[in-house]
Amino acid sequence: MKKAFKIAGYVVVALVAVIAAGVIYLQYAFPNVDAAPVITIEKTPTLVKRGEYLANHVTVCIDCHSTRDFSRFSGPLVPGTEGKGGDKFDHSMGFPGTFYARNISSDKETGIGSWTDGEVYRAMTKGVSKDGEPLFPVMPYRAYSQMTTEDAYAIIAYIRTLAPIKHKVPRSEPDFPMNLILRTMPTNESAPALQQTALNDELARGKYLVTIASCSDCHTPQEQGAPVEGKYLAGGMEFANPDGSVLRSANITPDTETGIGSWTEDAFVQRFKMNLEPGKVAPGAPNTIMPWSMYAGMKEEDLRAVYKYLMSLEPNENKVERFTPAVKS
Repeated sequence: MKKAFKIAGYVVVALVAVIAAGVIYLQYAFPNVDAAPVITIEKTPTLVKRGEYLANHVTVCIDCHSTRDFSRFSGPLVPGTEGKGGDKFDHSMGFPGTFYARNISSDKETGIGSWTDGEVYRAMTKGVSKDGEPLFPVMPYRAYSQMTTEDAYAIIAYIRTLAPIKHKVPRSEPDFPMNLILRTMPTNESAPALQQTALNDELARGKYLVTIASCSDCHTPQEQGAPVEGKYLAGGMEFANPDGSVLRSANITPDTETGIGSWTEDAFVQRFKMNLEPGKVAPGAPNTIMPWSMYAGMKEEDLRAVYKYLMSLEPNENKVERFTPAVKS
């Protein structure tokens, strides 16, 4: 019997050693991505203007990295907080841990003023920070990796113009085992390089805009963090609100019954433009995290390109109950 216990003890020790070795390996061997490229982006007025447009109205980087006023519909930005960071994503929203959007202002102590252009580019497109730590993919680096090089550079050029805001954002804390899984997510894989001239084609531009705007992240339902196969842009992803109510993303496929197949192109454009100046929301009334006021600033020709791309997709029947009010006690 003593011999059996002794053998069992050796087995336990061996298992613990294997697990510890695995944890150490994941901790130090990953993320396995290339070093930040050595680049210096010339901040020309044309490039900065393009970056301002993309960061505020397409990729909406400034949305998560600023303070939002949810007393108004869709939580428009609080003026003067652009790049401040601090937006929180935690268990109440279904995240495996607590994650914060960092300060991306030009402050050198609490922002990214001390980062090189290459380090910012790597964070945007590979999901790895200046210190080599992985970023949780609520930061849509997979989508941003499919940007043209010129557009990625434009966003960085614009971000460099943001005024410094001294605001220390808490460190993100992923749960176990997500803290280890997260390290394996960033890779060097990327989509084939797309030339800026390819965006002259309206349908191609529509697909590109939907991709870099990360529409799929919210409008494709997920199970265990992965998109549900066959449900691309079919809606239904849930977002819990602090008051206990639940919002679900819309089906934006061209299904005529449950999607936007019955919408005209003009109606689609107007749905965005009507939210340039969102009003106050009454207590208990439905609100949304969809940054309508930012997307409302998208150029009309770009919105029409997005519409044409969405209408080119296969209709996907998926009826979504958009809002469930909080249960009153």
